[in-house]
Amino acid sequence: MTERKAIESWLTDMDGVLVHEGEPVPGAPEFVNRMKTSGKPFLILTNNSIYTPRDLQARLNRMGFDVPEQSIWTAALATAQFLSDQRPGGTAYVIGEAGLTTAMHAAGYILTEFAPDYVVLGETRTYSFEAITKAIRLIDGGARFICTNPDATGPSNEGALPAAGSVAAMISKATGVDPYFVGKPNPMMMRSALNTIDAHSESTAMIGDRMDTDVLCGLEAGLETILVLTGISSRADAERFPFRPSRIVNSVADLIAEI
Repeated sequence: MTERKAIESWLTDMDGVLVHEGEPVPGAPEFVNRMKTSGKPFLILTNNSIYTPRDLQARLNRMGFDVPEQSIWTAALATAQFLSDQRPGGTAYVIGEAGLTTAMHAAGYILTEFAPDYVVLGETRTYSFEAITKAIRLIDGGARFICTNPDATGPSNEGALPAAGSVAAMISKATGVDPYFVGKPNPMMMRSALNTIDAHSESTAMIGDRMDTDVLCGLEAGLETILVLTGISSRADAERFPFRPSRIVNSVADLIAEI
């Protein structure tokens, strides 16, 4: 592969990289602590739009991670920033939870169900048929359709749950309108993260556990990509894709010495 510049900034996915099934990946708290003490810019990324960065900070803290709130970047934040750049001070009908609604308010958006500029679909624990029906009618009436992330399912203790991508597909089927997805694997997510920490793609690495989101997103944004084997994609899975990560390591514990 083409020789790259030394890594000066780090982006890392959260679930499957730092935590797995509610427990820290061995070596992950030490990895995060090393990033903090190194002084190098870093962000922890997640496509989950349910929680605010403060919520996620508290969750990680309970598992032994000492992470600043400003070092967490969610698909909700990326979506709110994207909409603020596209149509400052706009209006939106939002299906989602505090992570998304808080980000939208902070970006200067008014949340309304009366002729909004956008319908914004995010993750929620309980999708309301009434809210989905309202979204369909607003899109039929001319509202633009945005979705925080394309994930079709999410995990739970009982098994897979339908996620934003599945609900978006239902709305698209009803309206004939496809959403614009902001979260991974859209490289927009990476670009917004890079801008947040004033980092450059040629000297930044993206660490992820999924070939179809983390690695693809990092690759398309021009980052070095590192696949860890503590989450979804295996070494054999990686061989089946038409693109490859820059490298594969067992876990983030293998990267501590590089920071």
